Amino acid sequence: MPVTNDEFRAALPLFPSGVTVVTTRDEEDRFHGITVSAFCSLSLDPPRVLICVEKTTGSHLALEWSRAFVVNMLSADQQESSERFASQIEDKFDTVRFDAGIDGIPVLLGCLATLECRITTAYDGGDHSIFVGEVEKANVHDGDPLLYFRGDYRSISE
Repeated sequence: MPVTNDEFRAALPLFPSGVTVVTTRDEEDRFHGITVSAFCSLSLDPPRVLICVEKTTGSHLALEWSRAFVVNMLSADQQESSERFASQIEDKFDTVRFDAGIDGIPVLLGCLATLECRITTAYDGGDHSIFVGEVEKANVHDGDPLLYFRGDYRSISE
């Protein structure tokens, strides 16, 4: 018997994850950003990562058009950024500090790490798409990660 939606939703929060914000831009040069927990490394040679993005988001369409993205791995003090990019507010970049990265895509400041990626492949993943990106540039900084577990933000010391 297949798992029910309720059973599946009850199981997923038990896997702790780091929190990322994936940024891109669309064909009208508008910036897009979305909080993404479905992120992982895929390959060391060549360096590749994958992200999973819900098909109904505006960021999904922008990713399909731009064929590039930045993974911004949030630090422990960036919970507000995670909440901002998970929200439906109109201008998510209004108060956010960033530099321009690959193809002018925002690279958020204060992150533990950022990966600037070019999309090599996209796959159907049901209600999400799986985007594979080859990493063209990586920046790494000291600090602790922002974690998400059982529907709440956590620190590494908890």
